[in-house]
Amino acid sequence: MMKIYLVGGAVRDKLLNIPIKDRDWVVVGATPAQLLQQGYHQVGKDFPVFLNPKTKEEYALARTERKIGSGYTGFICDFSPDITLEQDLIRRDLTINAIAEDLQGNIYDPYNGQEDIRNRLLRHVSSAFSEDPLRVLRVARFAARYHHLGFKVATETLFLMKKLAETEELQKITPERIWLETEKALTEKNPEVYFSILNEVGALAVLFPELAKLDGIPNPKQHHPEVDSFIHTMLVLKQAVKLSEHCEYNKIAIRFAALCHDLGKGLTPKEILPHHYGHEKSGIKPTRDLCNRIKVPNYIKELAILTCEYHTHIHKAFELKPATILKLFNTLDIWRKPQRFKELTLVCIADSRGRTGFENIHYPQADFLFQLYEVARQVDVQQIISDGFEKLEIRNELNKRRLKNIIEKRTEILPHFTQKE
Repeated sequence: MMKIYLVGGAVRDKLLNIPIKDRDWVVVGATPAQLLQQGYHQVGKDFPVFLNPKTKEEYALARTERKIGSGYTGFICDFSPDITLEQDLIRRDLTINAIAEDLQGNIYDPYNGQEDIRNRLLRHVSSAFSEDPLRVLRVARFAARYHHLGFKVATETLFLMKKLAETEELQKITPERIWLETEKALTEKNPEVYFSILNEVGALAVLFPELAKLDGIPNPKQHHPEVDSFIHTMLVLKQAVKLSEHCEYNKIAIRFAALCHDLGKGLTPKEILPHHYGHEKSGIKPTRDLCNRIKVPNYIKELAILTCEYHTHIHKAFELKPATILKLFNTLDIWRKPQRFKELTLVCIADSRGRTGFENIHYPQADFLFQLYEVARQVDVQQIISDGFEKLEIRNELNKRRLKNIIEKRTEILPHFTQKE
């Protein structure tokens, strides 16, 4: 007899009293033909998943999985009608995701997920956890999502994640899937937990070696009381989340740029530590390598690279000569992409505040540069053309007039900003 159950995230979040995003269903005791006869539309190829004709929600036939190959795709599925609910639930990653609810509201919890919810534990359902390397990323992401509710990864689950990281299985996760999980993690309240967990279990060194290199790399203590470059990066990411949470800009780009801004410090010669002279330009290659390897979208990649190279310029805005400021504006193409510049300055604010004891520091450099940008962009190109300038002369005159405006405005406002300091 066919039975339908609400499963996974919807049940978990309902028990946690937080908003439910998606509802997934499992169907026990049915065949694909039966669902098709009832008007469901099949969308799954590897195993039958169907869309409800009315709600468009996903209904999957109860199934078991057996590992036959490497990686997270090396499974064969059995979705015969005699598969039980318990058999379907045991293949899931975490106990809190292995709870079901029938249409009458009765809870089915064969693997004690409710107890783990009460104890705020992320715990694997069975030893089959180790068969799917993608679960290392998923658990780290759930840790990031529910950190604010007090959830921790169970010790025995961390052990299995470490064992997986020691094998070659993680390297078989596709770049697209690594980015998908990372992108999701960057939308959470505490994405720094995602990277910290991956670092703790040894997966960061496999999947994000450029970031893992920062662990243990010291900074000058007078500027960085937290000292460690990886800890600093995680603090910067936390600040980037705060600054981007309610803004209209590209949150993922801001947070990923925060993650990459100091990657050059992982390449600093040991003999000059804790100083990091030239780390800005040194960070371009590892940032580009990371982005290319996990297929980061171009816009996000560009912001991360620009942040690496120019964040120190923005920190030192009051010291920059007017010509250098104009060159910075031109290089960043602020005239056509002012939003990207604002996103870059948000990362710089996060960098300044991502230090122990500096969490609420004022960052006037952003306002200073915005004021200079505003006067520079008031130069009218059409006026330059009307004044008789042609071809290359137009660009030269445009720069000349913009520079004049920057010089005048800088002279006017610089004392105000430096006195505040």
